[in-house]
Amino acid sequence: MISLTSTDPTQLDVDAVVVGLHAQGTSVVPVGADWLPAELARQITQDGTRLGITGAVDEVRRLPGTGLRAATLVVTGLGDVPVDTATPAGAELLRRAAGAATRELSGLASVALALPAGDVASVAAVAEGALLGAYTYDRYHAHDAAVGRVEVVTPLPRDKAATAALERAEVLAAAVHSTRDLVNTAPNDLYPAAFADAAKAAVKASGAKSLKVTVLDEKALAAGGYGGLVGVGQGSARPPRLVKVAYSPAKASGHVALVGKGITFDSGGISIKPAAGMEAMKSDMAGAAAVLHVVVAAARLGLPVAVTGWLCLAENMPSGTAQRPSDVLTIRGGKTVEVLNTDAEGRLVMADGLVAAVEEKPDLVVDIATLTGAEVVALGHRVSAVMGTDQARAEVVDAAHDAGEQFWPMPLPADLKAGLKSKVADLANIGDRFGGMLTAGIFLQEFVGATPWAHLDVAGPAFNERTAFGYTPVGGTGVGVRTLLRLLEQRAS
Repeated sequence: MISLTSTDPTQLDVDAVVVGLHAQGTSVVPVGADWLPAELARQITQDGTRLGITGAVDEVRRLPGTGLRAATLVVTGLGDVPVDTATPAGAELLRRAAGAATRELSGLASVALALPAGDVASVAAVAEGALLGAYTYDRYHAHDAAVGRVEVVTPLPRDKAATAALERAEVLAAAVHSTRDLVNTAPNDLYPAAFADAAKAAVKASGAKSLKVTVLDEKALAAGGYGGLVGVGQGSARPPRLVKVAYSPAKASGHVALVGKGITFDSGGISIKPAAGMEAMKSDMAGAAAVLHVVVAAARLGLPVAVTGWLCLAENMPSGTAQRPSDVLTIRGGKTVEVLNTDAEGRLVMADGLVAAVEEKPDLVVDIATLTGAEVVALGHRVSAVMGTDQARAEVVDAAHDAGEQFWPMPLPADLKAGLKSKVADLANIGDRFGGMLTAGIFLQEFVGATPWAHLDVAGPAFNERTAFGYTPVGGTGVGVRTLLRLLEQRAS
């Protein structure tokens, strides 16, 4: 629950009040906090060094709420760069500071955020960050609940614009949280058919009459020529699915197709992965999870653009029925692929999804996938890659910049296509080792034709195996949801 308040923060009946700190050399300065009681202000500004308070980004410290109705004052770092809320970078600082605070304050019933929020954009950033940080995953064990009630302190009137910003923040956070929940779910509970059921449940829960779900099972996939999904899924006792989630508003200004990789567990198949780290391969469906909840969010916001999501779902397992290196698959549409490595399976299921998406003649196709380990080598654990046709790639980068996510534009060098040549098929599913992220993008490019297209490789940022930071928890992160939703909003405007 989140709301706006203009009440003096010293008079708020909440468990904790949060204030932002700006680092200035060796000292710290509360930002927009003239209301602070003198004792608290002195403790922060004069005793900050002794207390170890630096104002660094992601720093969260608790102090006694001397002079407040709240028992606790919480300081959250805004870093050493002045916060300019008119810029995306400034909005992201606010988002991250608010999220770091609510993430650290799990278990509290109520929190007030007295961060600089003097305009609608900054209110939106604080609200988004607070809700994104207030996430817990408790399906398998009990722990402190997320913050129950959040109040954003602002001098703004609770008018239509401010209310709309708050409502959008709630829809956005729900989409990110639901994506994280799917990514965090154990693979024995989330397999292709279960994922398809989750999609049906999400659509039903949204209450949107403009949403429709269609599920193709293994028999329909075989009959429809979806050789990538059938081939990857044939080694598992739990067969593949292709789920179409279509949002069709009455007066759509365009049509965007989103395609998500949904490998519910990736053992590597016959080309089996090393045991170390394989447990993280439950996250290989993060792209499909993002696509599902972006489409639902678009419907909840009533965006005037049609959006079709394609969830390419399979479990990649080794068995007596699994596909083998040197097998040849026929992708929907007729192109053949020689499978040289069964652990390069994501591009096979995505090829089917891309062909199906393009068949409907959308204005733009965007795919999102935890596709290559090479993406992590190139860009690390917090930056995603985007490739594709020039305008589509630029559109994604712009949307990511506005949304506060890091997507880096990458090329699709034509010379790398030679590495995908096969002696027996139209394509091989792997090429040279070097430039593997780009080669995977070039493989996918073969299935989109002339349609404007962007490919998002989120292999690194989709699952956080390290420590939490800002509004980002350990485990599923929900990367891509904010960027894709912003892209749709820009298309709808």
